[in-house]
Amino acid sequence: MPSTLESCKTFFGSTDLYTIFEIDKKASVAEIKKAYYKQALKVHPDRVPEDEKEKATESFKILAKIHEVLSDDNKRALYDQQGIIDDDDDEKFGSTWLEAFKNLFKPISESDIDNYRKEYVGSELEKNDLKKAYLNGKGCINFIMSHVPFMGIEDEPRFHDIVNEWIKSNEVPEFKAFTSEPKSKRDRRHKKYAREAKEAEKMLEEMNQEKSAEDELTKIIAKRQQNRQGGFSSFLDGLAQKYGDIDENDSDELDEESVKKFGKKVQNGQSKKKNGKPGKAKKETPIKSGRVSKKK
Repeated sequence: MPSTLESCKTFFGSTDLYTIFEIDKKASVAEIKKAYYKQALKVHPDRVPEDEKEKATESFKILAKIHEVLSDDNKRALYDQQGIIDDDDDEKFGSTWLEAFKNLFKPISESDIDNYRKEYVGSELEKNDLKKAYLNGKGCINFIMSHVPFMGIEDEPRFHDIVNEWIKSNEVPEFKAFTSEPKSKRDRRHKKYAREAKEAEKMLEEMNQEKSAEDELTKIIAKRQQNRQGGFSSFLDGLAQKYGDIDENDSDELDEESVKKFGKKVQNGQSKKKNGKPGKAKKETPIKSGRVSKKK
């Protein structure tokens, strides 16, 4: 099994942890955490195509390991002084890398994404990502679109203007794949993104319908429970009105005499219903204390 540093070289082209995280060697813990979050989002297994998931998963693990090393004072000191990373706990760490990421960062909501988009689009960070993608992809716009967050086909004219200015000022080399992209390739990309947009819209509509159905079901259940409770309350109110002769203006608290009176009326009413005529409650025979002997 390759070491962490060997894997860093394989997947990120460098064994320098700070270079991979794009931070200074004196970076604080907060800066390390922010850098880890940024790099991890780029290779998160849930954000890449199916054929890239295996590579993304391994890259994600390595980033988690780098964050673990740089966030621990002792491990960071060992790496800074001797360029060594302790891989003895990799077996245990490997099973918890995703949980560590989930525990470290809160779940991302739609509003979080929208807010980040507003800050990102048109920023220096976006330009840096665009330049890096342009150079690494040698001008391939498909490559650029898959590596610059939030970029869509509607952004192509804006990105063309930015890159062309860089080319004129010799800030970046000219790649024919960018400046002379074949129309057939551009058309295929536009059709692909249009198709994916429709699929995403349909999926969102289905999700909203499912949510509406769940909300409606919740309302129906709550209504039924309310009706049942109301019906039972009505039953008790009717019973009290039939047998209690309770004035609505009376106090809610009944004295002991009223309670006895209500009990006798209920008992007499039940006797009447059973015999077909008003009846008196059967007189109870008092129980004598002591042993009861049978008559011979």
